[in-house]
Amino acid sequence: MNEKDLSTLCRKSCDIVEATAAFIRGELGRVGESQIEDKSLNSLVSYVDKTAEEQLVGKLSDLLPGAVFLTEEGTVAQESGEFQWIIDPLDGTTNFLHQVPCFAVSVGLRQGEELVLGIVYEVNRKECFYAWKNGGAFLNGRAIHVSPKVHLKDSLLATGFPYRDYAGMDNYFVALRQFMQKTRGLRRLGAAAVDLAYVACGRFDGFFEYGLSAWDVAGGAVLVKEAGGRVCDFGGGDDYLFGGEMVACSRNVEAELMQAIRSAFAV
Repeated sequence: MNEKDLSTLCRKSCDIVEATAAFIRGELGRVGESQIEDKSLNSLVSYVDKTAEEQLVGKLSDLLPGAVFLTEEGTVAQESGEFQWIIDPLDGTTNFLHQVPCFAVSVGLRQGEELVLGIVYEVNRKECFYAWKNGGAFLNGRAIHVSPKVHLKDSLLATGFPYRDYAGMDNYFVALRQFMQKTRGLRRLGAAAVDLAYVACGRFDGFFEYGLSAWDVAGGAVLVKEAGGRVCDFGGGDDYLFGGEMVACSRNVEAELMQAIRSAFAV
């Protein structure tokens, strides 16, 4: 798919995502405890996640016939194909259920082995972040770029606490200790897609987390790369989509950030 086609597809996809975000916003505060399910340890889901996913799948299927899906809630067959939508209908479900205002819709499109389109819509602030391959990254129609800060000591980082995979906790605490001493601070918003969008627009200078799934990061990874940033796994390689770990940052602080990550996680 060429850049012009991707641009058109991205903008039409943004309209679909925005409509789903409006549905989610309308359900805030309306979900009862009896309507919440535990998928696994500390992983919650409600009818809002599932309905949002069904909306996205139905409309994106019409927009790109023949495309297949990889989705968090599994409301459609999970398949591989030339074009694959990777969807988290509600990233930050726990925030949503507790009415903490940070959650998003995340959509990525993979062509073959390459991510070529990404959208993250932060529901509460009505902020639509979007990007496509070689097209740049945007927030509500305005071009965005990663932070220009040069030194890690001047940076603000984002992370996600381990909430179900505790195998790397000791290494994670080593990383936290280093970054507490070497940066302006760390933030934990509870929605990786939002963290990545904020790296893309320069609000955060970097992000790291392990225990991630592809739908958490597919949309945001495209944003960061098209905004001029770097996305990789903890070893500096490209296994971030399915490898369960990610670093995203501006290229200015990459060397210092990756040195600390490699040291903490012994990679």
